[in-house]
Amino acid sequence: MAPRKSPPTLLLTGISSRLGRMIARSLHTEYRVIGVDPRGGVHMPRDVTVHALDLRRRKAEDIFRRNRIDAVIHLPPEAPAAQTMDDHRNASVVGTQKVLDYCQKHDIPKVVILSTAAVYGPRPDNPQFLTEEAPLLAGTRHHLMRDLVETDMYATSFFWRHPEVDTVVLRPVHLVGRLNNAASQYLRLPRTPTILGFDPMMQIISSEDLITALTRSLKPGIRGVFNVAGPPPLPLSELVRRARHTNLPLPEPLVRAMLAVKIGGGTAAVSAMQVEYLKFVCMVDDSRARDTLRYTPRLDVAQTLAPISR
Repeated sequence: MAPRKSPPTLLLTGISSRLGRMIARSLHTEYRVIGVDPRGGVHMPRDVTVHALDLRRRKAEDIFRRNRIDAVIHLPPEAPAAQTMDDHRNASVVGTQKVLDYCQKHDIPKVVILSTAAVYGPRPDNPQFLTEEAPLLAGTRHHLMRDLVETDMYATSFFWRHPEVDTVVLRPVHLVGRLNNAASQYLRLPRTPTILGFDPMMQIISSEDLITALTRSLKPGIRGVFNVAGPPPLPLSELVRRARHTNLPLPEPLVRAMLAVKIGGGTAAVSAMQVEYLKFVCMVDDSRARDTLRYTPRLDVAQTLAPISR
């Protein structure tokens, strides 16, 4: 009898975030999952190994050196562990640079970087749908968005500079679900403040559909930048209604004041930049992901909103 083939090894950064834990639980039966996260590992499947390390530290490279890694999924941090701009930039941008450098140095054949469609930025002059070639303009207004844009641009340049690595950059729309990110916390509010006189079209995606796109991105030969969307877009007021919450239109200064603090008792604060998404459209064309990744969202609007609905 032929020896049993061992599963491929997947290194997952940011594994201790809620999304990271979901990804680990989804993929650990197909991959030998190794996690790297300064927070360590909690509530993980028994066969998942987690190293409590900062990616910027020298010991992190030892994991790449000592393991035959077949693929990397990198989840940049959503919010700073410290409150200074420099510390956040180091955690986000420098951490991503380190991961990509390790992948190139240790001949990792596949790396998937999770970015966000927010890097395009909400603007009154945006076209209805933005393609992957659209400029990344979100960084002109807020320092945290500048970090996201810089991270995305570095990953995209790595894609062009190192064709020997199948590099994938995913830009999903507003991610909602059992998460502590700003979009989920905002749409979870029973009385959801919106800006008087504005009702932009919005796109959302569930964590389940995003994990489907991530899984398809891991296939050999897949490389490039992909917008990823969920069910068809709806006006913001309709999303609030379908989440079974009350739409509360208010003047913009009041909305900014309400959302400037940590909402919903969670950890993600809504920044001044993010309030712009309640005013202007920032929707993406995801046809490239549908064609190349063969990705189609499985959940409809009601199913996507279910975890945050009443």
